[in-house]
Amino acid sequence: MEPFVLLLYLVVAFAMFLVPQKIKGVKPILPALLHFGAFIYFITRIPAISKGTITKQSFAWIPELSLNIEFTLDGLSLIFALLITAIGALVFLYAKAYMKSYEGRSRFYFYLSVFSGAMLGLVLSTNLIQFFIFWELTSVLSFLLISFFNEKDSARRAAFQSLFITTFGGLSLLAGIILIGNIADSYNLSDWIAHADQIKASKIYLPALLLILIGIFTKSAQFPFHFWLPGAMQAPTPVSAYLHSATMVKAGVFLLARLNPVLGGTDEWTHIIPVIGAVTMLVGSYLSITQKDIKAILAYTTISALGLLVLLFGIDTNLSVKAAMVFLFVHAFYKASLFMIAGYIDKKTGTRDIDSLGGLARILPYGFGVAAIALLSMAGLPPLLGFIGKELIYEAKVQSPGLGFLVLIFGVVSNILMVTISLYFLFKVFMGKALTHIKRPKKIDLYYLAGPASLAFLSLALGLYPDFLSGLIEPAIEVIRVEVVQIKLKLWHGLNLVFLLSLFTVISGVLIFLLIYKKHKFLLGWRKLNDRIFYINFSDVFLSGIDRFVGYSGKNTRLIQHGYHRYYILTIILFTSLLLWLQIFITRDWQLDTKFTLQPFYISGLIGIMMLAAIYSAISRSRLNTIIAMGITGYGISLIYLYYSAVDLAITQIIVETLTIVIFVLVLQKLPKFATLSKKSTRLRDAAIALAFGGVMTILALKAIHVDFNLPISDFFIEKSYPEAFGKNVVNVILVDFRTLDTLGEITVLSVAAVGVYVLLKKKTKKL
Repeated sequence: MEPFVLLLYLVVAFAMFLVPQKIKGVKPILPALLHFGAFIYFITRIPAISKGTITKQSFAWIPELSLNIEFTLDGLSLIFALLITAIGALVFLYAKAYMKSYEGRSRFYFYLSVFSGAMLGLVLSTNLIQFFIFWELTSVLSFLLISFFNEKDSARRAAFQSLFITTFGGLSLLAGIILIGNIADSYNLSDWIAHADQIKASKIYLPALLLILIGIFTKSAQFPFHFWLPGAMQAPTPVSAYLHSATMVKAGVFLLARLNPVLGGTDEWTHIIPVIGAVTMLVGSYLSITQKDIKAILAYTTISALGLLVLLFGIDTNLSVKAAMVFLFVHAFYKASLFMIAGYIDKKTGTRDIDSLGGLARILPYGFGVAAIALLSMAGLPPLLGFIGKELIYEAKVQSPGLGFLVLIFGVVSNILMVTISLYFLFKVFMGKALTHIKRPKKIDLYYLAGPASLAFLSLALGLYPDFLSGLIEPAIEVIRVEVVQIKLKLWHGLNLVFLLSLFTVISGVLIFLLIYKKHKFLLGWRKLNDRIFYINFSDVFLSGIDRFVGYSGKNTRLIQHGYHRYYILTIILFTSLLLWLQIFITRDWQLDTKFTLQPFYISGLIGIMMLAAIYSAISRSRLNTIIAMGITGYGISLIYLYYSAVDLAITQIIVETLTIVIFVLVLQKLPKFATLSKKSTRLRDAAIALAFGGVMTILALKAIHVDFNLPISDFFIEKSYPEAFGKNVVNVILVDFRTLDTLGEITVLSVAAVGVYVLLKKKTKKL
């Protein structure tokens, strides 16, 4: 069934270009209905998956390499499939309102629909080569969606930046997949899990792990690759809400979970991943405080959340994986909702600058209600799902081995900042004095608010009744940990260290919020200090590096690819001569047994005439005389072929030489008068190189006469000519049977040349 669903996504995507103009308003409705239908299908699979049923489908792909197209629906892929389809349906409904004033909507819906299918294919794939194809497809489609407003230079640069970084990570991922595939002798995930001990014991485990982690870190915007995600906010808001908060950026997290049974449990895993995740979490939350663009604020909090997810999977305990799976839902619900609210605010006010916003609660009351729930969930306040997620995260950090104390400090500081930015966003945008002058909508903006309201409601409902998620999360954790894990989610865990940490986080966050909200000068000072401390802008450094590389490449191109063909030919001949003279020097011990003779005298005389003609063609001041002299040389070669019974070569040489002379004579009248365009030193240089090349080719030919590394191939043709090709003339058999395609190529070349000559002869030339 899963391949059929993916095929439907592709069909619906192309249908975006076929919808009649009169009913263009239904374009986003079609993919929304498809997503909703797919969501219902995956909902129906929950009971079977909860009982341990895993659906697998395989189709032959490249049998010679033991590669098949393989899809698996298990507990882990089911969770991601539900998020992809549910949020996808809501985003398409939101896009109906958001995108209605833009051109190119069919193209936009096509890209977004194909992306949805690619993301779904990614989470369902268990063949790692197939997985990589979907992985790269999401990167390419992200590039196309970020650059949707391609008339903006900022959008084009941001799209290139994201594509470059994620594609670099994708190539690293492919290298890691190939290394592990060579160890397990398979690219099937089941085979990798079966050979997990062998993979971890291999010498190339660490290089393979690092390559795969580069792919994961670039995709999921981990430090120091995090800077591409804020730039991706140049995309339309539906893209930010879907790709860059809920789906694509979590592809790396998904792969981390999927490969946990294969690569997890080692010191390298539990030291490298948590450190990167903790740093990313702290950097994202800290930088979100000093942003002005509300989408940029949400982008940096997304970076922090992604860092947290990576951290939890890196800790690699049952509790940390449980917390990560819960937080997947927490973050998807509040972040997709907040991005859609940010786009709603932008459309209604014409600005995303938080310093220019205020008092929107009275103007956009429904938007305020939805945003309040989502922001409080992001802050981790009860009774929302975000509170449960935060409690589990703290519990996992408190009990984490190894770098647990450092991880706990980073986590507490990050969560304090998340509380701060959540409250600041809520009060600065919706409370206080109205700084923007907009009219209150006369009716509810249904398409704008349906999506974020649904997700906010889920955050509240699942916060009050969290045990509903247990049936979803338990099968996923069993896939990740390869063991049965019992899960019990509840809103209140009692008065313990985790609760005290949570209380400390909220109080500290509220205090910092009051400071920056009441004392705006403090926030301005913080921003200035932040600019001084983090004066290195990763995005600017990256783009500057690309510009410098392009400039450096341009200089090299102008130096090497200068456009003078004579220098290209000169360079090729010169270096070929040097390499051949080196080979002659290496084989200087080879003896030349060739006996030189002037017999027969007419061949020797012919060669003498050809040499004189060649020399004359080089020094003649008349083009016509030069052409005649070159013709003498060419026809002389054909006579030599004829003397040595190479009739086919002689005929070919005569035809080619005749055509060449005819073309030269026809073109001659179009050329300017003959002039000497090179210096004497230049001509002497060319003569020296020509003599060097001609001399080394002569010596090479003489030496090659006595080299016999293999049996003569002529014996094969003589032996096989009559019994297999039924021909007594060996030369004809070779031409017609053994080298048929080569002869066909020669005939084609001659035919094309003949047509060219015919056209030239028939063309009437104007008198100059």
